[in-house]
Amino acid sequence: MTYLINVRPLLRTDLPAIAPVLEATGLFPSAMLADMAAPFLDGTAPHIWLVATIGGRLCGFAYCEPERATQGTFNLLAIAVAPGDQGQGVGSTLVATLEARLRTDAARVLIVETSALDAYADSRAFYLVRGFSEEARIRDFYDEGEHKVIFWKHL
Repeated sequence: MTYLINVRPLLRTDLPAIAPVLEATGLFPSAMLADMAAPFLDGTAPHIWLVATIGGRLCGFAYCEPERATQGTFNLLAIAVAPGDQGQGVGSTLVATLEARLRTDAARVLIVETSALDAYADSRAFYLVRGFSEEARIRDFYDEGEHKVIFWKHL
């Protein structure tokens, strides 16, 4: 089946539809969402929030911001796709749209961080397939025995 995936900037009215995606994926507590998105929605920070929809139904989102003290480096802090929509190209479309937007804004580098635990193997594979390189591992970052893996991509 072919899906028409639409990607657009986050609207305040999208927040309730993101909460179930967060709850289903366990990315972060949905109670944090409004505060995280506020600087973007208020226009007070150069963050980028994108949502993906299929048939008007929100199925995923991505959140990125400039990395402090750098020139043109951005950090993809969150990306999630509803479990029922995973494997349909939603995540790839979000990343491709984000990269195009960043290139338009003269960004140079996109990084993303994840865990080295086996539970995150699919996430790590996702970034590698999309042209990211594993740049670093920081041992015991999240917890004893849970390393941070940093992926890097030149835009």
